[in-house]
Amino acid sequence: MDSSPPLSVPRTVALVGLMGAGKSAIGKRLALRLGLPFVDADDEIERAAGCSISEFFERFGEAEFRAGERRVISRLLAGPAHVLSTGGGAYMDAETRALMRAYAITVWLRADLEVLYDRVKKRTHRPLLRQGNPKEILERLMNQRYPVYAEADIVVDSTAQPADVTTDQVLEALRRHLEPQPEGATA
Repeated sequence: MDSSPPLSVPRTVALVGLMGAGKSAIGKRLALRLGLPFVDADDEIERAAGCSISEFFERFGEAEFRAGERRVISRLLAGPAHVLSTGGGAYMDAETRALMRAYAITVWLRADLEVLYDRVKKRTHRPLLRQGNPKEILERLMNQRYPVYAEADIVVDSTAQPADVTTDQVLEALRRHLEPQPEGATA
């Protein structure tokens, strides 16, 4: 197996990406491997709001949801290091993105359309996917969000492979990201 020493991260590892990219599945495994707590921002938002994200969207709209999401993520990032799974739109908010850049190592779990669609097509709890053809919505979101997600510190492809394999790839990418660079070397 891997003979490298256990990885110690100096701050929260925040996973970003579209719904279905594997942020929760990979995040739980990553937290276990790093010996850190796993926190799902959506769960924390629901706890703070006292209702589901779908209900929050229906009652208050997306703008108010994003403001609440920013407050919750800010609070979480101010706490001890953990692995944070964020909602698909969180990183799109410039203020939230700035907070994550300042207080976390951001990892974009990049997935192609077929992988995303296969993972979300049977789920009904995603408010954005109930507004039309889910595959077309995902494709539109990819076009809008992927250029912004690309600003993350680390990019790892989330494919149809087992989640443990992707978790290994995230760990290796984190290790490379955290390694000191020799003087004069380019990253």
